[in-house]
Amino acid sequence: MSSLANWSYTASCTIWRRLGDDERGDSLGFSAPELIMCDYGGDAAARMGELGVEFVIKNTHWTEYADAKKGDYILIGESAEADPLSVDGADEIMHIIRYADTFERTADDYALITGV
Repeated sequence: MSSLANWSYTASCTIWRRLGDDERGDSLGFSAPELIMCDYGGDAAARMGELGVEFVIKNTHWTEYADAKKGDYILIGESAEADPLSVDGADEIMHIIRYADTFERTADDYALITGV
């Protein structure tokens, strides 16, 4: 973690990565929950980089965690629950924006955006 992110990403969040679909298109489920460090906010000022994307932004999580993908689930706080769909407050990641690490060039920053 960069020294700047060390003081700004101080909140714990839980992320469940989607494992994909089987040959019939059914979900293979989610990975075990992982704790990541981030900051978060409920502002709707995040820019949408894809044309045609229409949803109401619920939360934006800023982090250096680079492995998140659309369809993963994220929760503000910590959880050991295996299924994010059964966790109150866990939301699907709908969009991801990547930002350069302008100062130290050690790890890019990401905005993980959830929707309603």
